[in-house]
Amino acid sequence: MFASRVLQRQQASISTVAAVTVTGLIAYGLYSYSTKPADSERGKPAMAFRGMGLTSLRLHSIQTLNHQTKLLRFEFPEPNTQSGLSLTSAVLTFSKPQGRVLPVIRPYTPVNNLDEPGYIELAVKRYPNGKQSTHLHAMTPGDSLYFLGAIKGYPWTPNKHSHITLIAGGAGITPMYQLIRGILKNPEDKTKITLVFGVNSDQDILFQENFAKYEKEFPNRFKAIYTVSNPAEGSPYPKGYVTKELLQKAMIDPGEKDSKVFVCGPPAMENAILGAKGSSGNTQAGILEQLGYTKDQIHKF
Repeated sequence: MFASRVLQRQQASISTVAAVTVTGLIAYGLYSYSTKPADSERGKPAMAFRGMGLTSLRLHSIQTLNHQTKLLRFEFPEPNTQSGLSLTSAVLTFSKPQGRVLPVIRPYTPVNNLDEPGYIELAVKRYPNGKQSTHLHAMTPGDSLYFLGAIKGYPWTPNKHSHITLIAGGAGITPMYQLIRGILKNPEDKTKITLVFGVNSDQDILFQENFAKYEKEFPNRFKAIYTVSNPAEGSPYPKGYVTKELLQKAMIDPGEKDSKVFVCGPPAMENAILGAKGSSGNTQAGILEQLGYTKDQIHKF
């Protein structure tokens, strides 16, 4: 009985702290958002993300991309409002799913054209025990989601790198896709791009039609290479993983110092590519280091 009462008191205390935290965040977000001068008042387009501050956006529509992934479009309060996001940026989502004591905060990378006003789109893969992904997949048009603000990624500068290699695994394709479309839609940016995309099944190859279109439009600048660990019978994609042999064929000479490699994927893939500590505590060299790439040539999203 005593233990039960103690447990109840602890749960009540946690709930109180969580409630106070959530209330404080909402109050701070609303205050900071309301006290910032509106861009439209200064003759500039209004921006949805102007730093950290709580913003509520309405879910406009949902599109199923595959058996695990949905494309969620959230609309801005005004159709002319722009995202204010720079290339490689992510947004922080904030929710308190029903039945959970503490709020859930997760970053997602928008996959729409960041220059298009009125909305952002998130490609969300649902994981079996994913707190936020499960909540987002349960949303229906008309529901609202809080955003805490934007997270700036790699500071992209057009033509800084003559060639970049993007190594993606699974849902790690989203920041790569944002970067690819941002580079290729900029007529002043002549950067060449090689995408190496590893997935579990044929269905997991997101944005494949877009990548095929880019290969036709930019045959000398964009190339996509796929590898599938469990391809369907008769699949057009090669079976395998993102290995040293595959990257050795796909990537350019690491001696070209202005080249850059971007990596985003599941932990096991990232550890193999970037290196990880072994059971003895020593750091084991990753595939990129074995191929001669230096740390300053590599960026992990």
